[in-house]
Amino acid sequence: MAIEFSPRVRATPAYPMAPAYDVPAGAAQMASNETPEPPLPQVVTAIAQVLTGVNRYPDPTNTKLRRALSDRHGVPFKRIAVGAGSCDLLLAAGDVLLEQGAELVYAWPSFSMYPYLESGTGARGIRVPLNDRGEHDLDAMLKEITVVTRLVIVCNPNNPTSTALPLDQLTRFIERVPKHVCVLLDEAYCEYNVLDDPDASIDLLKQHDNLVLLRTFSKIYGLCGLRVGYALAGDSRFVTAVDQIRQPFFCSAVAQAAAIEALKHQDVIAERAERNVMARIEMESALDELGITSAASQANFCWFELPQDGPDEADVVKALAAEGVLVRGGKGQGQEGALRVTYGTPADNERFVTALAAILKP
Repeated sequence: MAIEFSPRVRATPAYPMAPAYDVPAGAAQMASNETPEPPLPQVVTAIAQVLTGVNRYPDPTNTKLRRALSDRHGVPFKRIAVGAGSCDLLLAAGDVLLEQGAELVYAWPSFSMYPYLESGTGARGIRVPLNDRGEHDLDAMLKEITVVTRLVIVCNPNNPTSTALPLDQLTRFIERVPKHVCVLLDEAYCEYNVLDDPDASIDLLKQHDNLVLLRTFSKIYGLCGLRVGYALAGDSRFVTAVDQIRQPFFCSAVAQAAAIEALKHQDVIAERAERNVMARIEMESALDELGITSAASQANFCWFELPQDGPDEADVVKALAAEGVLVRGGKGQGQEGALRVTYGTPADNERFVTALAAILKP
């Protein structure tokens, strides 16, 4: 007699993996929203110094990293949670806030991890379509909130559409959300957003104890391979709750040391953001020459619909891969017929545009 699995397994969607883990050397890896820039030498040194002590468990309270984050953002230590990437905290938020009979509201297409909160908790997920600019329709999301709503997620900038809303719109939205609902503002790409200062949203925590800001070291800090993210909460009880339901030692000693060191180099982070803006402008211009209008990106990637009279999405992705360029198709991201392309090195970007032009050529 075979073992039996929980019904949750059947209800849980498979994560749409990017095709970037078993590829020929030299491929332009533009399928995952990573930075093409390597970790700072100082970060590598900090990692090396920790390695001789990995026979010991890491600090389960993440005290040094949380204090560094507190100094960086001006948020009290007790209202900061650390995780093995921001996804760890996202799933933990679902565990502590949701249950059968409860509801969560989020936009769609958006981050492909959000549906996991439904299957993992039994809550009902309500997906609100984006507007015609690929942005969150905040008024429509407000209309979906009821007495059983426990969690509302806003991804800003949004993955996969790259768009962002200005802080004043988000502020008015949060003010109108009932206090029994947790508002999780997923800001994985906030450092790339030039609509507002990336840290401007932190002031909202002083007025809204139902607000949580979710951030990560995986993007502009370039620590994808170490998996370290954090949450800034308006209420310390959120931190206590997510820490209570997770396994101990969820953030490695190496990840903690790397993140602490990375925080010390905000000048480099600003330079990376500036280079990303240049890549964004150049990519938008190159796509425009191909007759393609991309969404108004505030992230480190672009999003655009493929011409309806050209090859379909799967064929384009396959043809690009044959040219050594890896991108993400929109089907796995919630909208078929589109591409999400991470800005790579200047050479990667040029290689992509050249290959795409040849594929779309009549």
